[in-house]
Amino acid sequence: MHKRLIIKILGLLLMVFSLTLIPPILIAFIYQDGGLEDFVKSMIGLFALGVVMWYPTRHNHHELKIRDGFLIVVMFWTALGFAGAIPMYFASNTFMPPTDAIFESFSALTTTGATVLTSLDTLPHSILWYRQQLQWMGGMGIIVLAVAILPMLGIGGMQLYRAEMPGPLKDSKLAPRISETAKALWLIYLGLTLACAVSYWFAGMNWFDAFAHSFSTVAIGGFSTHDASIGYYHNVNIEIVSMVFMYLAGINFALHFTAFRSLSNKPYLLDPEFKVYTFILIIGIAVTTFYLHYKGFYHDWLEALRYGAFQTISIATTTGFSSAEFTIWPAFLPVMLIFMSFIGGSAGSTAGGMKVIRFLLLAKQGSREIKRLLHPNALMPVKLNGRAVPDRVITSVWGFFSLYVVSFIGLMMILMMLGMDQVTAFSAIAATINNLGPGLGDVSTNYQSLTSPMKWVLTFAMLLGRLEIFTLLVLFTASFWRS
Repeated sequence: MHKRLIIKILGLLLMVFSLTLIPPILIAFIYQDGGLEDFVKSMIGLFALGVVMWYPTRHNHHELKIRDGFLIVVMFWTALGFAGAIPMYFASNTFMPPTDAIFESFSALTTTGATVLTSLDTLPHSILWYRQQLQWMGGMGIIVLAVAILPMLGIGGMQLYRAEMPGPLKDSKLAPRISETAKALWLIYLGLTLACAVSYWFAGMNWFDAFAHSFSTVAIGGFSTHDASIGYYHNVNIEIVSMVFMYLAGINFALHFTAFRSLSNKPYLLDPEFKVYTFILIIGIAVTTFYLHYKGFYHDWLEALRYGAFQTISIATTTGFSSAEFTIWPAFLPVMLIFMSFIGGSAGSTAGGMKVIRFLLLAKQGSREIKRLLHPNALMPVKLNGRAVPDRVITSVWGFFSLYVVSFIGLMMILMMLGMDQVTAFSAIAATINNLGPGLGDVSTNYQSLTSPMKWVLTFAMLLGRLEIFTLLVLFTASFWRS
């Protein structure tokens, strides 16, 4: 393991990250409502720390091994999570203890959207912008991680697409083309963000809120500049824009790239995950709308559709925006929506959850096992688009699902042991490991009331969910550290 090379990379990472504090500094200068000095000091401190780590190791040039890759991926998110907390901790307007600042930072970078802050409407513009910007950076990091990095390590969800997907995923040898792949994905991501911001502005937001919300919409993060989230505006047009871009952000970004390059919608129509993803959302919207009207919560069908569709897309894609208090809806619906977040969005998107492709393969595998009861000697491969999926992939999906369930139960039991009630513990772990944000019970609005140990458990759950379980848990095995 090349320790000095890893330190060099992390040093460079901190130096680059420090420069991302320039936009909040400019926002603080423009609005003059606080935060300017805090961000300047944070930027200088982080850059200096990066130099201290990079300079002594600058001449290290080695080829990274698989174990180095795992460690760098985990340390990438961990280091940025702690570094991102520094401006919030030292901000004179927020008065955040270290645990809260770290929780907020990890929540932003993992695009979870769980917050410990209240009175967002009164916070300085620089802090509000910084939170949204962290989510946007985290969203792009997820895309590059899923499409360009994890397949090289043989982990994550995207290896499922190597045999099926065109574009940058068609060739499993991505190493020589990482810069090309990352550049294409950046352009798609940036294009969607700009389109979303302009659409929000036309729908009625001011330019600050339009860009801030476009960051968290395309990143599927869910942070807002207002306590009432999207519901603050009471604007149908804004809600429609939000739904459209949440839906688009939950689709495989490699699929966007392929469709854009070919100027055709065929890549979407031929992709099995896209079709299942869309079908799940349509069914969820239909059930939510019908049940809200049936129970008399909204007497107008259009009103039921408006709020039902928004919350279904928001929760199912693990965004976490709210246009209404869905936690006070008839009990069936909040629980159903939380369970939908376990499926999440597509692999290679900014969404959380287990990913639709895994859900699809698990369903096909379950169907195959039922058929085998009747025809035990028959050869029945699991197929996607008429092509057989290797048994190794099916085994990997089952392994992922098993670890996901075991991790969920273990973390939920720890929270209950720390004194949290069952409903809150269940929804809090679901909201963080699925990178969703809002939960039920004591975490329906924010996470401020939780104890510090509870917040650390949930911070770990955010990182665990974002790094697709295997990536993080492999570091806790003895074989990983053997030379």
